[in-house]
Amino acid sequence: MSKFPSHPLKAGLQLAALSLGLAAAAQSMAATDLTVISFGGANKDAQVKAFYQPFEKATGNKIVAGEYNGEMAKVKAMVDTKSVTWDLVEVESPELARGCDEGMFEEIDPAILGKAEDYVPGAVSNCGVGFFVWSTVLAYNADKLKTAPTGWADFWDVKKFPGKRALRKGAKYTLEFALMADGVAPKDVYKVLATKEGQDRAFKKLDEIKPNIQWWEAGAQPPQYLASGDVVMSSAYNGRIASVQKESNLKVVWNGGIYDFDAWAIPKGAKKKDDALKFIAFSVKPEQQKIYAENIAYGPVNKNTVNLLDKGVLTNMPTTPANIEGQVGMNVGFWADYGEQLEQRFNAWAAK
Repeated sequence: MSKFPSHPLKAGLQLAALSLGLAAAAQSMAATDLTVISFGGANKDAQVKAFYQPFEKATGNKIVAGEYNGEMAKVKAMVDTKSVTWDLVEVESPELARGCDEGMFEEIDPAILGKAEDYVPGAVSNCGVGFFVWSTVLAYNADKLKTAPTGWADFWDVKKFPGKRALRKGAKYTLEFALMADGVAPKDVYKVLATKEGQDRAFKKLDEIKPNIQWWEAGAQPPQYLASGDVVMSSAYNGRIASVQKESNLKVVWNGGIYDFDAWAIPKGAKKKDDALKFIAFSVKPEQQKIYAENIAYGPVNKNTVNLLDKGVLTNMPTTPANIEGQVGMNVGFWADYGEQLEQRFNAWAAK
């Protein structure tokens, strides 16, 4: 015991310092590292600005950002061995549906997101929440065509629009576009394609332009083919066209496009599920969706974002009311049921 009595002011300062230290320790214990895995590239850059940095600021939690190429085997291995180190993963719709069926992802209560009518139909599912929309559309080089095409019927019209046209080498998207060219309304495409007659009809329609098709397999190819004049029109991912519009005269026809989502999913057994859910809800708020859309030409899933965006940004958005009106949502269930057989039939047809 000290023989000198403590000075009251010094004791008070020590007590205050101790309190501050305890508060800081409590805060550091409350803060958490959230591991978020995305596809990288310009998409990730937009996510950092729109989601990661603002979430860190708002919550004190740190985002540990990682990347992958969509390998579901990695997620499955973590879940199966109960060694999940990822809290949140960006997945495309087919992988989300399959992973949900196989028990790889946690179920998500839609109540955390507010009103269902605030979101683009299809954005919210049992195991995931879409956080942006992208479209596969008809694109053309306005410098090479005297008349602008208005839809897939024009794409098939080789008399009015002579020259090569490019399509993705696969059944998905290609068969839907063939049916639209043959007069099927976008909303009815999957109903027709689910019948044998509808499938035969799509392949028969493809026969009409087979000699004029230049196939593409990577998303970077359509803008290259169009800019070089190799093709007069092409199916393409809207973001790929938007990214080169400043240095080219490439245009998009939204009518007859097929839109799809990239979604957040939580691997089954993730240790920070509650924080991951908070992040998901945060990322689909109109304010965050606005920042994301301003940094990359993909559409917001929250309909209330549209009023916050500049008109110049809206022209390139798949989810703008005028742009989405003539589009159809990718039917993931259809491709889960019919994908394998249709891809086999397509490959045999393309090889002839």
